Amino acid sequence: MNFITELHLNKNFKNPPQKLYYKGNLELLNSPKVAIVGSRKCSVYTKNMTLNLASTLKKYGVCVVSGAAIGVDIYAHMGAYPNTIAVFGNGLDQIYPLQNSKIIKDIYQNSLALSAYEPDALAKGWQFLERNLITVALSDAVVVAQADIKSGSMSSARAAIKFGIPLYVLPQRLGESSGTNELLASQKAKIITDFDKFAMEFGVKNYEEKSDEVMEFIKKNSNFDDCYNKFGDKIYEYELDGKIAIDGIYVRIL
Repeated sequence: MNFITELHLNKNFKNPPQKLYYKGNLELLNSPKVAIVGSRKCSVYTKNMTLNLASTLKKYGVCVVSGAAIGVDIYAHMGAYPNTIAVFGNGLDQIYPLQNSKIIKDIYQNSLALSAYEPDALAKGWQFLERNLITVALSDAVVVAQADIKSGSMSSARAAIKFGIPLYVLPQRLGESSGTNELLASQKAKIITDFDKFAMEFGVKNYEEKSDEVMEFIKKNSNFDDCYNKFGDKIYEYELDGKIAIDGIYVRIL
């Protein structure tokens, strides 16, 4: 399997891997990169916000980096696809976790997958901690979408602080994301309140919003049947990108 030795990692990352195996598009390493990480058991709110944030970053030419795990990670990849990099704690000949096999295979084909481990290496607990370090060290900024105090996502937050990488969190209610609320309260992270402004810090500053026929139609007519009759399965693509939500017979812009 192909590998790279020029790793594009933060200079403060001590004892980095000597090489990274890869599948996919290496050109993504040249893009501005933001990591989005968080809980495997995230709330519906966090899922929608992660999809929306990742989609916005993609719109501004920012590549989203995450770890392909269940929960926040996979929603980050889905929202940014194909402008996304997945870092794995297993060899790339193994598909893990199996629940995410479809999007992982899509990433292999159209995005970029990276691993520090031999192609046939099975997933082991300690390798996920190393995976987290690589994910952070690849990135220009790190967003922790949702996390409890004692979680792998908080280890990523600590790594970002250690590496001197800007750290951000999403707004969360008290009691629902104790880790990110603590990062905010201790002023170790900044809060994201405007996705477009945040994306512009790392992406194309002179981006001009293009007219979106689908979104303009939904603003005037939120009936699902009418939307689907006009645009077909594209409506589901917009839902997957986190742009809209389908609530029964209505379509809602997020």
